[in-house]
Amino acid sequence: MTRRRFNATGKVVVVTGGGGGIGGAFARQIADRGATVILVDIRPQAADAVVASLADSPGAAVEKKPGHRVLVGDLTQRTDVERILADIEANEGHIDVLVNNAGMTSAERFDERSAESIELELNVNLYAPLMLTRLAIPLLRAGTDPRVVTTVSLGGIFPLGETPIYTASKFGLRGAMLAISLDLRDKGITAGSVLPSATDTRMLRYEALEGGNEMQFQDPPQSPEHVAATMIKLLDRPRLEVYPRPSESWLVRIALLVPNQLPRLMPLFRGKGERGLKKYIASLRERGIVETVDGVDRLVV
Repeated sequence: MTRRRFNATGKVVVVTGGGGGIGGAFARQIADRGATVILVDIRPQAADAVVASLADSPGAAVEKKPGHRVLVGDLTQRTDVERILADIEANEGHIDVLVNNAGMTSAERFDERSAESIELELNVNLYAPLMLTRLAIPLLRAGTDPRVVTTVSLGGIFPLGETPIYTASKFGLRGAMLAISLDLRDKGITAGSVLPSATDTRMLRYEALEGGNEMQFQDPPQSPEHVAATMIKLLDRPRLEVYPRPSESWLVRIALLVPNQLPRLMPLFRGKGERGLKKYIASLRERGIVETVDGVDRLVV
């Protein structure tokens, strides 16, 4: 059976965390297919820079449509979510593809971090995408062949000892999106998730410098463009889940078959991860992304 490529021409695509590495890469790839992209981000300058790099939205000027644009808001605040969706309803009238991509992590250890930081991370990674998806349902139903794509993480199926709140939020998000995908499939909305491993984004760079999870660096981090291409494939061939690096996904899923053995298995990978982390930080220095000041590494861009 021949599968049809997803026709993005004229589609309204909403991308949260659109000013980041994965969100920006996806926005460029889907805009190249003819979509009109709305980036939602709490950082207007980052999102504006992405919009400036997008291919022109077909017909926007002729039909006096808004075209590619940025909506600024905090997705953990319901009033901001409602304002953003009201803006889209007034200007575009519907959503064809909703991409839940915004996320965060922290390198603070569980026994040292504040209760407020735990609440924030859970709100950003778990509450926000679920609430946005629920409130966007009417706009999705107004579209043709509506889709929901959610960026989860390989951390959604494998525990990361140094970042347990990130793990908790992604375990929850993965489970919720699997259930939502099953529920919505017979109601006209196709939903699926992408589960990337370590990706060369600002978030990973920050985590690397702050002493985050070394297990992520068994192999060199993949590019945001690779993850974005996998998200495009999810539109072309809908599935409940896809993995940008399938071999890594099998490794962690097999490891989870024997969770009580994890304390014995983890040390076997830690040495390689430590070496990979050092190589990654060295590559960031070579690329001018990290500089060392008074013996301390810090991000430049």
